[in-house]
Amino acid sequence: MPEGDTVWHTAAVLREHLVGRTLTRCDVRVPRYATVDFTGQAVDEVISRGKHLFIRVGQASIHSHLKMDGSWRVGDRPVRVDHRARIVLEAGPVRAVGVDLGVLEILERDRDGDAVAHLGPDLLGEDWDATIAAANLAAQPDRPLAQALLDQRVLAGIGNVYCNELCFVSGHLPTAPVSAVADPRRLVARARDMLWLNRSRWNRCTTGDTRAGRQLWVYGRAGQGCRRCGAPINYDDSGERVTYWCPSCQR
Repeated sequence: MPEGDTVWHTAAVLREHLVGRTLTRCDVRVPRYATVDFTGQAVDEVISRGKHLFIRVGQASIHSHLKMDGSWRVGDRPVRVDHRARIVLEAGPVRAVGVDLGVLEILERDRDGDAVAHLGPDLLGEDWDATIAAANLAAQPDRPLAQALLDQRVLAGIGNVYCNELCFVSGHLPTAPVSAVADPRRLVARARDMLWLNRSRWNRCTTGDTRAGRQLWVYGRAGQGCRRCGAPINYDDSGERVTYWCPSCQR
């Protein structure tokens, strides 16, 4: 499930393969932008902002959001291109394919920041500010904690995996009010640590144990024993997002 760390890592891989190279093919498979062609232009920058990714070429910016199932596949050709491809970029032997992208649009480069102006502090960005993030989190004290953590206007980069894991390490139920968190700054600092430590790998780990099946505290572990107390992990899939929690460790 793509979250801020996945997007940061994806941007790093795209940057390594594309920045400084001249595009030899540009095939945008979104009807609105089907006539756009950056062939002959060099890729200047690839940056991430929360869960958003920008590839800057000339005076334009290719903006994508992975949503639930999207990905960028990058490498020397052949990288597979099928009906799920929304964009294909090639620079000599390198091919980058945006697959099942939730958002793909071409923006004016000097205004691409408008697309992410609503976001809170980026957990993996140079502009990260724990004080602002903590203040944003505490601004609505009656709001359910999980809902607040998932709100990208509060802080940018947390998805459902990290949301559930952060609720566990803070000792609170996902439905607990934000006001139950005694130290919001400590919680956002933990969020930053989780994403920062996972930014350069695809298989995220929040427990500190990278062995298969031991990387996460509660997410995806319904019915299994809590790693701290042994109680069966509960879950609820009745809402928009499935939630997991330990009924003993979280209150």
